[in-house]
Amino acid sequence: MMKHLALGRLTLAFITTTCMFTSACGQESQTQKNQTNTTQKQLAQTAQTLATKSEQAVPNSTDKDWRETDPENTLYIKTKYGTFVVELYPEVAPKHVARIKKLARMKFYDDITFHRVIDDFMNQTGDPMGDGTGSSSLPDLPGEMVFRRSPDEMKMTLIGEALSPVGTVETGFYKALPIGSKPSGQAWMTKDGKVDAFGMHCKGVASMARGEDINSANSQFFLMRAAYPSLNAKYTVWGTTVYGRDALTKIKTGTVGETPNFIPDRMESVRVEADIPEKERIPVQILRTDSQAFADYVKSIKAKIGKTPGICDVEVPTRLKK
Repeated sequence: MMKHLALGRLTLAFITTTCMFTSACGQESQTQKNQTNTTQKQLAQTAQTLATKSEQAVPNSTDKDWRETDPENTLYIKTKYGTFVVELYPEVAPKHVARIKKLARMKFYDDITFHRVIDDFMNQTGDPMGDGTGSSSLPDLPGEMVFRRSPDEMKMTLIGEALSPVGTVETGFYKALPIGSKPSGQAWMTKDGKVDAFGMHCKGVASMARGEDINSANSQFFLMRAAYPSLNAKYTVWGTTVYGRDALTKIKTGTVGETPNFIPDRMESVRVEADIPEKERIPVQILRTDSQAFADYVKSIKAKIGKTPGICDVEVPTRLKK
């Protein structure tokens, strides 16, 4: 079977489990309470750490400079290293975002391995077969590598320029997502008043794996461990990691079937934030990329490295709500 790469069909099986004895249910309930208490303590500790880092990186920001994610378009990928919180962008890749959310709600991704993990590249997962040949029973998706951007409706915070498979493009941020775009000034010359744009494969970005056919994406996806510009405009970007980025490089490297004695790490669960009780959510806040605080933050990076930073040199600050 063809492997889905970042460079078969399986029928879904549903197993329903029930609590058979009252004592077992009670133990399970108590365990859940203990886990929730532990989680709240961990969140509090992490909040303090992130708040300190954010205040150091963005010393002049106010609460108005920070925004929260939309629960319906936020994904929680739980691993033994922590939870990756991924902001989803249906306006960039509507079919792919809908697919990821649908599979998450089916609990399709629970306990699936990171079967192909390459250092300085990406963590690939989403294959129920665990070897790169599997997918869900749902139809393959048409490619959404490039989207049409209205400069008025999808404002972009400009960082610089870069070469890409479609020529020189402006680079910047749409919300927290790094994108490349044809110049906004060209929009008035197009029939729809929009220009071509695409997500850029910087660290933390979530993108869809596929076969040689650009319309063969299904369930497999990958999270970038580092910048890899050769993927830009060739694979569909649908989100970016806004919390837990440091743990992306903790996922064990190796490839199933190729790396001797490789025991891959797993996604313990994948959930849409809207489906999680509010008290159990991770209160992530993201620095608004259209704020003066963000502009000052980028200037501080430029001063530190002595040149205008590339798009992947800029990590949008996040924190946990105080």
